[in-house]
Amino acid sequence: MQTPATSSTGHASHHLGWQDNRLQEERERVATLGLSLLAAGDDWWAIDKPAELPSVPGRDPSRFDSVYSRLCQLSSDTRAVHRLDVATSGVLLVARNVEGQRRLSRLFQSRTIDKRYVAIVAGFLTPAEGSIALPLRCDWPRRPLQIVDITLGKSALTHYQVGQHLALEGKRPDGTPQMLSCSRVLLTPHTGRSHQLRLHMLALGHPIIGDAFYARGAALNTSPRLLLHAARLVIPPAPDSDEAPLVLEAPLPF
Repeated sequence: MQTPATSSTGHASHHLGWQDNRLQEERERVATLGLSLLAAGDDWWAIDKPAELPSVPGRDPSRFDSVYSRLCQLSSDTRAVHRLDVATSGVLLVARNVEGQRRLSRLFQSRTIDKRYVAIVAGFLTPAEGSIALPLRCDWPRRPLQIVDITLGKSALTHYQVGQHLALEGKRPDGTPQMLSCSRVLLTPHTGRSHQLRLHMLALGHPIIGDAFYARGAALNTSPRLLLHAARLVIPPAPDSDEAPLVLEAPLPF
Protein backbone atom coordinates (compact mmCIF):
# COMPACT_ATOMS: atom_id res chain seq x y z
CA MET A 1 0.00 0.00 0.00
CA GLN A 2 1.33 3.42 -0.88
CA THR A 3 1.23 5.79 2.06
CA PRO A 4 1.60 9.57 2.10
CA ALA A 5 4.73 11.43 3.00
CA THR A 6 5.29 11.61 6.73
CA SER A 7 7.15 14.90 6.98
CA SER A 8 5.78 17.39 9.48
CA THR A 9 4.88 19.83 6.72
CA GLY A 10 3.28 17.45 4.23
CA HIS A 11 3.90 17.81 0.50
CA ALA A 12 2.54 19.70 -2.48
CA SER A 13 3.64 20.11 -6.08
CA HIS A 14 1.99 22.43 -8.61
CA HIS A 15 2.77 25.69 -10.38
CA LEU A 16 -0.15 27.36 -8.57
CA GLY A 17 1.19 26.44 -5.14
CA TRP A 18 3.36 28.93 -3.28
CA GLN A 19 6.95 27.96 -2.60
CA ASP A 20 9.87 28.83 -0.33
CA ASN A 21 9.72 32.14 1.57
CA ARG A 22 6.16 33.04 0.66
CA LEU A 23 4.87 29.66 1.78
CA GLN A 24 6.89 29.78 4.99
CA GLU A 25 5.49 33.20 5.85
CA GLU A 26 1.97 31.91 5.30
CA ARG A 27 2.68 28.85 7.46
CA GLU A 28 3.71 31.16 10.27
CA ARG A 29 0.55 33.26 9.90
CA VAL A 30 -1.68 30.19 9.91
CA ALA A 31 0.20 28.72 12.88
CA THR A 32 -0.89 31.70 15.01
CA LEU A 33 -4.43 30.32 14.59
CA GLY A 34 -3.42 26.91 15.94
CA LEU A 35 -3.52 25.34 12.47
CA SER A 36 -0.94 23.51 10.37
CA LEU A 37 -0.62 24.66 6.75
CA LEU A 38 0.35 22.00 4.21
CA ALA A 39 0.37 24.22 1.12
CA ALA A 40 -1.21 27.40 -0.24
CA GLY A 41 -1.96 29.20 -3.48
CA ASP A 42 -3.43 32.50 -4.55
CA ASP A 43 -6.99 31.37 -3.86
CA TRP A 44 -6.71 28.38 -1.50
CA TRP A 45 -5.19 26.94 1.66
CA ALA A 46 -4.56 23.24 2.33
CA ILE A 47 -4.85 22.64 6.08
CA ASP A 48 -3.91 19.54 8.06
CA LYS A 49 -7.15 19.47 10.07
CA PRO A 50 -6.74 18.01 13.56
CA ALA A 51 -9.23 15.45 14.81
CA GLU A 52 -12.15 16.92 16.79
CA LEU A 53 -11.89 20.40 15.25
CA PRO A 54 -14.90 21.00 12.96
CA SER A 55 -14.33 22.01 9.35
CA VAL A 56 -17.04 24.69 9.64
CA PRO A 57 -18.98 26.18 12.58
CA GLY A 58 -21.97 24.35 14.02
CA ARG A 59 -25.39 25.91 14.55
CA ASP A 60 -24.87 26.12 18.29
CA PRO A 61 -22.76 29.19 19.24
CA SER A 62 -20.67 26.94 21.48
CA ARG A 63 -19.50 25.13 18.33
CA PHE A 64 -18.34 28.25 16.47
CA ASP A 65 -14.66 27.31 16.59
CA SER A 66 -13.61 25.59 13.36
CA VAL A 67 -10.96 25.61 10.65
CA TYR A 68 -13.16 27.97 8.62
CA SER A 69 -13.84 30.44 11.44
CA ARG A 70 -10.14 30.59 12.33
CA LEU A 71 -9.09 31.29 8.73
CA CYS A 72 -11.70 34.05 8.55
CA GLN A 73 -9.37 35.95 10.86
CA LEU A 74 -6.89 36.12 7.97
CA SER A 75 -9.39 36.91 5.22
CA SER A 76 -13.03 37.98 5.35
CA ASP A 77 -13.46 36.39 1.89
CA THR A 78 -12.71 32.88 3.21
CA ARG A 79 -15.06 30.25 1.77
CA ALA A 80 -15.65 26.58 2.65
CA VAL A 81 -15.15 24.10 -0.19
CA HIS A 82 -15.68 20.66 1.37
CA ARG A 83 -15.79 19.13 4.83
CA LEU A 84 -14.26 16.37 6.86
CA ASP A 85 -16.14 14.76 9.74
CA VAL A 86 -15.29 16.39 13.06
CA ALA A 87 -13.52 13.23 14.23
CA THR A 88 -11.49 12.83 11.00
CA SER A 89 -8.08 14.45 10.55
CA GLY A 90 -6.16 15.29 7.40
CA VAL A 91 -6.13 17.36 4.22
CA LEU A 92 -8.82 20.05 4.10
CA LEU A 93 -9.04 22.59 1.28
CA VAL A 94 -10.38 26.06 2.09
CA ALA A 95 -10.86 28.81 -0.49
CA ARG A 96 -9.52 32.32 0.05
CA ASN A 97 -12.26 33.89 -2.09
CA VAL A 98 -15.37 33.22 -4.15
CA GLU A 99 -13.38 32.45 -7.30
CA GLY A 100 -11.38 29.77 -5.53
CA GLN A 101 -14.52 28.29 -4.04
CA ARG A 102 -16.22 28.06 -7.43
CA ARG A 103 -13.23 26.45 -9.11
CA LEU A 104 -12.58 23.89 -6.40
CA SER A 105 -16.26 23.14 -5.79
CA ARG A 106 -16.72 22.28 -9.47
CA LEU A 107 -13.88 19.77 -9.22
CA PHE A 108 -15.37 18.13 -6.12
CA GLN A 109 -18.83 18.01 -7.69
CA SER A 110 -17.48 16.42 -10.87
CA ARG A 111 -15.59 13.84 -8.75
CA THR A 112 -12.33 14.56 -10.53
CA ILE A 113 -10.44 15.05 -7.27
CA ASP A 114 -8.75 11.84 -6.14
CA LYS A 115 -9.18 11.31 -2.38
CA ARG A 116 -7.28 8.76 -0.29
CA TYR A 117 -7.83 7.98 3.37
CA VAL A 118 -5.95 5.77 5.79
CA ALA A 119 -7.83 3.95 8.55
CA ILE A 120 -7.17 1.29 11.14
CA VAL A 121 -10.06 -1.14 11.40
CA ALA A 122 -10.85 -3.91 13.84
CA GLY A 123 -9.90 -7.44 12.79
CA PHE A 124 -7.83 -8.89 9.95
CA LEU A 125 -9.64 -7.68 6.84
CA THR A 126 -9.73 -10.16 3.95
CA PRO A 127 -9.49 -10.29 1.01
CA ALA A 128 -6.62 -7.81 0.85
CA GLU A 129 -8.35 -5.65 -1.75
CA GLY A 130 -11.91 -5.05 -2.81
CA SER A 131 -14.81 -2.65 -3.32
CA ILE A 132 -17.99 -1.97 -1.37
CA ALA A 133 -21.06 -0.65 -3.18
CA LEU A 134 -23.79 -0.18 -0.58
CA PRO A 135 -26.30 2.70 -0.78
CA LEU A 136 -26.56 4.99 2.24
CA ARG A 137 -29.03 7.43 3.71
CA CYS A 138 -29.56 9.43 6.88
CA ASP A 139 -31.05 7.57 9.84
CA TRP A 140 -33.43 10.45 10.58
CA PRO A 141 -34.57 9.41 14.08
CA ARG A 142 -30.90 9.10 15.11
CA ARG A 143 -29.25 11.95 13.19
CA PRO A 144 -26.38 12.41 12.40
CA LEU A 145 -26.11 8.61 12.10
CA GLN A 146 -26.39 7.08 8.64
CA ILE A 147 -27.56 3.61 7.60
CA VAL A 148 -27.31 1.23 4.67
CA ASP A 149 -30.60 1.20 2.76
CA ILE A 150 -30.73 -0.85 -0.43
CA THR A 151 -34.10 0.63 -1.43
CA LEU A 152 -33.96 4.31 -0.48
CA GLY A 153 -30.24 4.96 -0.04
CA LYS A 154 -28.02 6.95 -2.38
CA SER A 155 -25.36 5.03 -4.28
CA ALA A 156 -21.97 4.85 -2.56
CA LEU A 157 -18.77 3.17 -3.71
CA THR A 158 -15.52 2.64 -1.78
CA HIS A 159 -12.37 0.79 -2.79
CA TYR A 160 -10.11 -0.59 -0.06
CA GLN A 161 -6.61 -2.02 0.05
CA VAL A 162 -5.10 -3.63 3.14
CA GLY A 163 -1.58 -2.45 3.82
CA GLN A 164 -0.72 -4.12 7.11
CA HIS A 165 -2.09 -6.40 9.80
CA LEU A 166 -1.18 -5.31 13.31
CA ALA A 167 -2.18 -5.58 16.96
CA LEU A 168 -3.17 -2.68 19.20
CA GLU A 169 -3.56 -2.70 22.95
CA GLY A 170 -7.22 -2.19 23.76
CA LYS A 171 -9.52 -2.51 26.74
CA ARG A 172 -12.22 -4.96 27.69
CA PRO A 173 -15.55 -3.62 29.02
CA ASP A 174 -14.21 -4.05 32.58
CA GLY A 175 -11.18 -1.89 31.75
CA THR A 176 -8.59 -4.66 31.69
CA PRO A 177 -6.16 -4.60 28.75
CA GLN A 178 -6.38 -6.87 25.74
CA MET A 179 -4.62 -7.06 22.39
CA LEU A 180 -6.87 -6.30 19.43
CA SER A 181 -6.14 -7.61 15.93
CA CYS A 182 -6.41 -4.76 13.40
CA SER A 183 -5.73 -3.84 9.79
CA ARG A 184 -4.30 -0.63 8.36
CA VAL A 185 -6.31 0.12 5.23
CA LEU A 186 -6.07 2.56 2.34
CA LEU A 187 -9.57 3.77 1.42
CA THR A 188 -10.57 5.45 -1.84
CA PRO A 189 -14.12 6.83 -1.89
CA HIS A 190 -15.61 7.22 -5.36
CA THR A 191 -18.66 8.99 -3.93
CA GLY A 192 -18.93 11.41 -1.04
CA ARG A 193 -21.78 10.26 1.21
CA SER A 194 -21.86 11.17 4.89
CA HIS A 195 -20.01 8.60 7.01
CA GLN A 196 -19.44 6.54 3.86
CA LEU A 197 -16.09 5.05 4.86
CA ARG A 198 -17.20 4.38 8.41
CA LEU A 199 -20.37 2.56 7.34
CA HIS A 200 -18.76 0.60 4.53
CA MET A 201 -16.07 -0.73 6.87
CA LEU A 202 -18.75 -1.53 9.45
CA ALA A 203 -20.77 -3.39 6.80
CA LEU A 204 -17.74 -5.62 6.16
CA GLY A 205 -17.62 -6.42 9.87
CA HIS A 206 -14.53 -4.28 10.48
CA PRO A 207 -15.48 -0.99 12.17
CA ILE A 208 -12.91 1.79 12.25
CA ILE A 209 -11.12 1.89 15.59
CA GLY A 210 -12.33 4.64 17.91
CA ASP A 211 -15.56 5.31 15.99
CA ALA A 212 -17.89 6.74 18.62
CA PHE A 213 -20.88 6.42 16.27
CA TYR A 214 -20.55 2.87 14.97
CA ALA A 215 -17.88 0.90 16.88
CA ARG A 216 -18.58 -1.06 20.03
CA GLY A 217 -16.55 -2.78 22.73
CA ALA A 218 -12.80 -3.04 22.18
CA ALA A 219 -13.06 -1.46 18.72
CA LEU A 220 -14.39 1.68 20.39
CA ASN A 221 -12.22 1.65 23.51
CA THR A 222 -8.85 0.96 21.88
CA SER A 223 -8.32 4.58 20.77
CA PRO A 224 -9.48 7.92 22.19
CA ARG A 225 -9.91 9.22 18.62
CA LEU A 226 -11.31 7.93 15.35
CA LEU A 227 -8.45 6.31 13.43
CA LEU A 228 -9.44 7.79 10.07
CA HIS A 229 -7.20 10.28 8.28
CA ALA A 230 -7.63 12.13 4.97
CA ALA A 231 -4.11 11.40 3.82
CA ARG A 232 -4.03 12.64 0.23
CA LEU A 233 -5.86 14.82 -2.29
CA VAL A 234 -4.87 14.97 -5.95
CA ILE A 235 -6.35 17.84 -7.95
CA PRO A 236 -6.12 17.60 -11.75
CA PRO A 237 -4.81 20.51 -13.81
CA ALA A 238 -7.04 22.46 -16.17
CA PRO A 239 -7.96 20.48 -19.32
CA ASP A 240 -5.84 22.74 -21.56
CA SER A 241 -2.84 22.74 -19.20
CA ASP A 242 0.30 20.62 -19.40
CA GLU A 243 1.03 21.12 -15.70
CA ALA A 244 1.30 18.22 -13.27
CA PRO A 245 -1.61 17.52 -10.89
CA LEU A 246 -1.63 19.27 -7.53
CA VAL A 247 -0.70 16.66 -4.91
CA LEU A 248 -1.51 17.42 -1.26
CA GLU A 249 -0.51 15.02 1.50
CA ALA A 250 -0.89 15.16 5.28
CA PRO A 251 1.44 13.16 7.56
CA LEU A 252 -0.09 10.15 9.27
CA PRO A 253 -0.89 10.81 12.95
CA PHE A 254 -1.27 7.12 13.83
